Amino acid sequence: MVVTSATPTTQRTWVLAITSIASLMVVLDALVVATALTAIRTDLGASVAELEWTVNAYGLSFAVLLMTAATAGDRWGRRRVFAAGVTVFAVASLACAVAPNVATLVAGRVLQGAGAAFVMPLALALLAAAFPPELRTRALGVFASVSGVAVPLGPLFGGAVVAGISWPWIFWLNVPLGAVLVYLAVTRIEESRGPDRAIDVPGLALVTVGSFGLVWALVQGNTAGWTSAEVLSTGVAGLVALGAFVWWQRRAAHPMLPLHLFGSRRFSAGNVVIFFHWASALGVVFFMAQFLQAGLGYGPLAAGLGLVPWGLATAVIPQWTGRLVGRFGERPFIVAGLGLHTVAMVWLALVADPDVGYWAIAVPMVLSGSGIAMCLPAAQSAVLTAVEPRFVGKASGAFSAMRQLGGAFGVAVLVVGFSSAGGYASSAAFTDGFTAAVLTGAGLAVAGVLAGAVIPRKV
Repeated sequence: MVVTSATPTTQRTWVLAITSIASLMVVLDALVVATALTAIRTDLGASVAELEWTVNAYGLSFAVLLMTAATAGDRWGRRRVFAAGVTVFAVASLACAVAPNVATLVAGRVLQGAGAAFVMPLALALLAAAFPPELRTRALGVFASVSGVAVPLGPLFGGAVVAGISWPWIFWLNVPLGAVLVYLAVTRIEESRGPDRAIDVPGLALVTVGSFGLVWALVQGNTAGWTSAEVLSTGVAGLVALGAFVWWQRRAAHPMLPLHLFGSRRFSAGNVVIFFHWASALGVVFFMAQFLQAGLGYGPLAAGLGLVPWGLATAVIPQWTGRLVGRFGERPFIVAGLGLHTVAMVWLALVADPDVGYWAIAVPMVLSGSGIAMCLPAAQSAVLTAVEPRFVGKASGAFSAMRQLGGAFGVAVLVVGFSSAGGYASSAAFTDGFTAAVLTGAGLAVAGVLAGAVIPRKV
């Protein structure tokens, strides 16, 4: 039973705490594998393609099911769907922890991503529904700050667990945390639903097929070949399905994503920004953790500690950004944030070398983390405050979907850059590939800067 005796402020505090911690758990598992990749490769005999799948299997099901989750929350209750997503995530973590081979681990990661898809958009929707517009940007800043802790904590946690126990424990710890979150969600969050509870079945099918086709083509492109029949057919099928989805949304009586929302420059540009923001950030994390190990010879724990400066700013800067976005608007923080990240990536590319000293890469990592942290709450604000309250569930679904599609795109594109210039044969070869990968990440960030520049100034 939902607690109803609490004051509105206390209720909001519970919503903010529960949704933020759940988001931390979900984002953490997108990153925690980074410093465990070398141990997984050794323990399970995984190839580089299979390592990529341990990251992308999570992002694949995550991206494909986000719009479905947002629709389900509007129809059956956001709290209920949120709690169900946390439950699935915890069960999937258990499956990953006991995985005896790579195939089982990848299957568990697929299920984890499915659970995550029913957590993130509903967390944002519950948060937006609980806070009035005048308090929402500040709440989003706190939410992004807690989620952002995953950037330094993910690699560090993964490295510490791998070095101190074994890599399956990065998944075991989600089980009790998930159980606590489900209990708190059911007892401390009031139920809410969207005003339009009809399910757009054709739209749901088309966006699911379209997302799956595109993400599959992205994650398989480096393995099967970008001109292979598999990649071309799934990619084209995905684009056709998404085109049909847009056509159908113009005609559906109850569209799952009303296209008039894209008439807002803030909404449209914010979604493009988060696509390139997460494409660059996740892609660089994937290679940065490996560079410290394969390029510089660090152990898992040392690599995790080495990444701490990169993400440390994410615990503070989003709260500061959230307080200031309402005064100055989103554009300055998006442009400056991704601009800093771009400069940092070019800096890393210039100094990357098998013999480089740690402090030579620590400063650009701090700049990168600061920029990423500055951009995220501003992009969230642009999307979620650009729509009427009744559309906040659909808006959060679109935002989360663009973020995960961007992540899959970023890893795939950076792998292309890495493979074109280097490999795993030696630390020197890995460094050559790493340099090309981070420059590719810089290019993605520049695209995000250009999208952010389109957002209207604060009036």
